[in-house]
Amino acid sequence: MIPYTVNIKLAARTLTGTVHLQNKPAVDWGWQGLIAQGCHSSILIIDPKTSQTIQVLERHKANVVKVKWSRENYYHSLSSPYSLRLASADSSGKIIVWDVVSGTAHCEIQEHAKPIQDMDWLWAQDVSRDLLLAVHPPNYIVLWNGDTGTKLWKKSYAENILSFSFDPFDPSNLALLTSEGIVFITDFSHAKPPGSAGKKVYIASPHASPAHSKPVAATPAPTGAKKALNKVKVLITNEKPSAEAVTLNDCLQLSYLPSKRNHMLLLYPREILILDLELSQTVGVVAIERSGVPFIQVVPCGQRDALYCLHENGCITLRVCRSTSSSPDDVQELVYDLRSQCDAIRVTKTVRPYRIVICPVNENSAALVVSDGRVMLWELKSHSIKTSANSSSGLSPLYSPVSFCGTPLGQNQKRIPDLSLNTMIGHSFISGAEPSRSSGQQEVQLKFLLTSLLSGLPLPPFALRMCPPLTTKNINHYQPLLAVGTSNGSILVYNLTSGLLHKELSVHSCEVRGIEWVSLTSFLSFATSAPNNLGLVRNELQHVDLPTGRCFAFRGERGNDEPAIEMIKVSHLKQYLVVVFRDRPLELWDVRTGTLLREMAKNFPTVTALEWSPSHNLKSLKRKQLAAREAMARQTVSDAEQSSVESSVISLLQDAESKAELSQAISAREHFVFTDTDGQVYHITVEGNAVKDGARIPPDGSMGSIACIAWKGDTLVLGDVDGNLNFWDLKARLSRGIPTHRGWVKKIRFAPGKGNQKLLVMYTDGAEVWDTKEVQMVSSLRVGRNVSYRIMDIDWCTSDKVVLASDDGCVRVLEMAMKSASYRMDEQDLTDPVWCPYLLLPRAAITLKAFLLLQPWSDTFTMDIMQVYASGSLFIYLFIYFSFLSDIKSVLMDPELNLLQRCLLVSRLFGDESDMQFWTVAAHYLQSFAHARQLNVPVPEGQPQPEGAQNTPQSHLDICNDVLCESSFFQRFQLERVHLQEVKRSSYEHTKKCADQLLLLGQTDRAVQLLLETSADNPSYYCDSLKACLVTTITSSGPSQSTIKLVATNMIANGKLAEGVQLLCLIDKAADACRYLQTYGEWNRAAWLAKVRLNPAESSDVLKRWAEHLCSPQVNQKSKAILVLLSLGCFHKVGEMLHSMRQFDRAALFIEACLKYGVMELIGAAFTEYARLLRSLGLKEGAVLWASRAGGAGEELLEETNVCMYE
Repeated sequence: MIPYTVNIKLAARTLTGTVHLQNKPAVDWGWQGLIAQGCHSSILIIDPKTSQTIQVLERHKANVVKVKWSRENYYHSLSSPYSLRLASADSSGKIIVWDVVSGTAHCEIQEHAKPIQDMDWLWAQDVSRDLLLAVHPPNYIVLWNGDTGTKLWKKSYAENILSFSFDPFDPSNLALLTSEGIVFITDFSHAKPPGSAGKKVYIASPHASPAHSKPVAATPAPTGAKKALNKVKVLITNEKPSAEAVTLNDCLQLSYLPSKRNHMLLLYPREILILDLELSQTVGVVAIERSGVPFIQVVPCGQRDALYCLHENGCITLRVCRSTSSSPDDVQELVYDLRSQCDAIRVTKTVRPYRIVICPVNENSAALVVSDGRVMLWELKSHSIKTSANSSSGLSPLYSPVSFCGTPLGQNQKRIPDLSLNTMIGHSFISGAEPSRSSGQQEVQLKFLLTSLLSGLPLPPFALRMCPPLTTKNINHYQPLLAVGTSNGSILVYNLTSGLLHKELSVHSCEVRGIEWVSLTSFLSFATSAPNNLGLVRNELQHVDLPTGRCFAFRGERGNDEPAIEMIKVSHLKQYLVVVFRDRPLELWDVRTGTLLREMAKNFPTVTALEWSPSHNLKSLKRKQLAAREAMARQTVSDAEQSSVESSVISLLQDAESKAELSQAISAREHFVFTDTDGQVYHITVEGNAVKDGARIPPDGSMGSIACIAWKGDTLVLGDVDGNLNFWDLKARLSRGIPTHRGWVKKIRFAPGKGNQKLLVMYTDGAEVWDTKEVQMVSSLRVGRNVSYRIMDIDWCTSDKVVLASDDGCVRVLEMAMKSASYRMDEQDLTDPVWCPYLLLPRAAITLKAFLLLQPWSDTFTMDIMQVYASGSLFIYLFIYFSFLSDIKSVLMDPELNLLQRCLLVSRLFGDESDMQFWTVAAHYLQSFAHARQLNVPVPEGQPQPEGAQNTPQSHLDICNDVLCESSFFQRFQLERVHLQEVKRSSYEHTKKCADQLLLLGQTDRAVQLLLETSADNPSYYCDSLKACLVTTITSSGPSQSTIKLVATNMIANGKLAEGVQLLCLIDKAADACRYLQTYGEWNRAAWLAKVRLNPAESSDVLKRWAEHLCSPQVNQKSKAILVLLSLGCFHKVGEMLHSMRQFDRAALFIEACLKYGVMELIGAAFTEYARLLRSLGLKEGAVLWASRAGGAGEELLEETNVCMYE
């Protein structure tokens, strides 16, 4: 008969535990919807919606210190598919870029052998999606190609770099946080390293400033950090502060605000400073009162001006910027009001909050990583309130917006509550811009809700034992359960099919030393307390029944003040148990009845290793049982005949069997072997309560003290403390010794399965798998060579997979080759289905997106893709997803959901950054231009609509869109900003910048007041006084205008661009000023000036030139150009550009939306190409429909498609 191995499909996986201190910053939540988290040298990929670990990446040898998901800020197609790409960096300086789905490394990067301080992908992805910037200690920034691992450039700086932050509004701006201050880089480019050393500014730490360093006795301290900080005017200086003033830069974090341009936050333990970078001045402070809990981290939001803050007690708070609409002149600084906070965690020495990450797509979920391996997912929920509950607390009310996915909500339209932060709370209103509350708006309050929790293994060491193997008899109810004994006395039982915790049982009061299963659903475990003065301990031996969770002390009252239990061994048939003690003879127990069969005599040899034999007399036992059954049945029949002979034969036999087993207690004969301290092998036979001493084999001279024994079939293997393995072939009576030279053999275990003679060996420095038939090694794992962790326990979990417990707190299920535990995610058997289009094949993801976006071939929207897509094998498992996306499913099937809303919702579902940005701007301007048309306001294409036409329910884009916003709103925002700068100015430099800004904004009266403030001893006193006179006396006469214009152009020609532009703005020649700014490459400044000073027609010309510049090959920011053109209403131009960039689905859907709103003519070619794309994806009905609507351009394609469908 051919030997075979029984196997069940178990994925290689890693069960992780506590997180190392170096892993603290290694967590990231990507646009892909997944969380990556470093745990020692591994990286976990977590799905936050279902709280599952869906992948573990293992290739790093050192602790992971950073992880970053790649950005999704590009157009996705078959050639640029949705892909899960992650960069991770470790403490040895290695960076790995992963293909997460397959679990393989794209490329490995190594520059130095020191921990990477910070890294991030470049967010402007029109040029390349593969660029990764990293900080290599102590002071280098290096730009890498993350696809090939090529170094593009390297730049060093004078100080040690701690971290960096990209400006989310301008890819050429970068801020470095150094050990002494901040370095601002304004010429960052992928093509070449920054040319200059950057602008250095020093941070005068708030606590080192005079307000904080006053002697305590002199004056009573102010009541709270905020009052003290109001005295601190200058926090940013260009001069290096004196050594006395700054002892330590305790700035924890630096980050640009994604919600408004040119703002940055600095985090200190007790305050957050909001800086306006144009003024280099603090314009807002979030301070904690003296009794408050210090900050660890802050995450700024983009959709609303809000901050998620993590405190040292694990509490997450949400602070939202206060609306300034009430009294703009009283605004002294930006105020961030506390709007919600979650519960704190219990902080101990080993349990501390590490980091929070926020969902970048919706910004309404936060994941908190705790040092004990827990990941807590908090979701922000809004609930409407009747009366203003905030009035008592002095907070301005928050209102929910009346639109859904960028479009006003229909009367009976379904919506997804709490979809994202900007659908939960409306805009922060700006002075003079507060709209009247419409009927749809409701006042809301926010609260955090804990929606899921992932917990890891506790601290090592662990004791492992896999349940008995799968056989043909137990195949119907078998579960691959792994029992893990922990240092705190609890036992965790994991189901290895899913990798999820099956049960956690608190069994012991001290560290679990060993576990032995006595059936598929019960096990014995033992634990020993710390020894007392006499070296005696408390032994606990517990029997645990898994289904009920019932535990009882197996040895009854025994166990106090005795030598420690060394090991327990259950016999092959689970009948007997041997308990081996350190300095005391062993005990033999009956497992089934829980009775002590024999306590060996005092002169019994000391046991060093013991193993039960797999051979027994079960067959003869069964014959005995049958005979006993028949005899009992005969006796029972004769008794029954006297009363009634009606009993059935089956019940008689069952009755007889139980009586036979209880009365005669028939037990199979089993054997065990053990060795003593001299290496002599003893053979003992046990049958019932009879124990017989068998043969003794003298010690082998080549072996040291025997440490462990394993026995399977005719093979017996001995391992000693010197690293020798001795293989005995009992049938052939041969023995063979192999020196492994690896030190103490800690444990040896045979693999399950008939005829499977593989052997797993554990040493102090690793493990090996041996084939005992061939007597040769199959695979090896060694600490320091293959892996960085130390093996603490081993077992087989199937016939070809091993399970290892290691000192990094992880339990790994590995193939027999004991290589990495990463696996293909699409082959994995998940308990809950995961919605993540990035896991699909590129073609499947694009098809799914096309299917969800538009179904014009049918009156009703369907979720059954089989109706329109024949090749279903790809999609079978997608439908499982939709069963649990029930709220989204109902909204997608709602007939009132319009095309723009659908496009925006699908881009959110896919986590597509580029799509979301495009459809947000497109939806807003399509509606506002269509609204202007309905009011019969003539709007030529390419000009923003007049102010009166902007009366749609959502009257303006969020300020996070910067120059894409309407001019009126943008202007109001800039005026408010300069007012705040004016309040906060603390030096002549600040006053000068404010005056310049006011002149550009046309606020001449206020500018003159500031110019006249210049003190007489200031070198600029004369110039400023003359400038004030000039501003007040400017007349519109021709000669003065031409003179000023001449002076301005001369100034610009001689390098004084800013001064020349100011003069041109004074004489209302802002259009010329914009042209000069553009000529000298100041494109952003020109766009800003056009927005705040020019009329719609002139502003449109300036912005169109900017769009052309962005499209030029040397700039190549076409995606930004498209957004600029959308804001101007150049819809036809946008449609043509999308088509020429081969973005066929976006082009066709955009044109379709424009046609519905009646703001442009058809571009047939775009419809034809989209039809071609749909046909190639297999969505033939859609292809026919789009081709038929493309006019003459689609006729040929229509014929081809119809022929294909007919065939």
